[in-house]
Amino acid sequence: MSFHQPVDLPQHYEREGLLMPHTRSENGYRWYGQNEIKRLEAIMAYRAFGTPVSNIVRLLDGEDDREQERILRGQLLALEHEIQKLRQQQKATVLLLKQPLLLEQNMVNKDRWVEIMKAAGFSEEDMKSWHQQFEKMEPQAHQEFLESLGIDKEEIDKIRGWSRQP
Repeated sequence: MSFHQPVDLPQHYEREGLLMPHTRSENGYRWYGQNEIKRLEAIMAYRAFGTPVSNIVRLLDGEDDREQERILRGQLLALEHEIQKLRQQQKATVLLLKQPLLLEQNMVNKDRWVEIMKAAGFSEEDMKSWHQQFEKMEPQAHQEFLESLGIDKEEIDKIRGWSRQP
């Protein structure tokens, strides 16, 4: 078995039982062999996926495939919740950008606004519906908003006309 140079790892991996050194030198250095390096690679992959350390131990040491699948499904669900939370934050940011003071400072133009809406998960149809609702609820504010984006009169008339279509 070949050994590698000492690896400077967070000691909590050892405390959590995730990674034990193959041997320790007299001066306390931890030495890792091929098996430990492979385990470290798996640990790093799971950590990159956001898997909590407590679950990684069960994934690496567990022999029950159903338990491993349950853990990974749980991680997938946690990631989905995080994605939803981020989407809500994006939408909140979009709503904040409707503040007249921000728009008056020319922080947002039409192209940037469309980019923000798409990043928040809006399709072309969603954006059209958004404009239709804005027009129905606050026609004057909608007009001012479109003007603040630097959109020309013809296009503003077209966008505002969407709410009059069946």
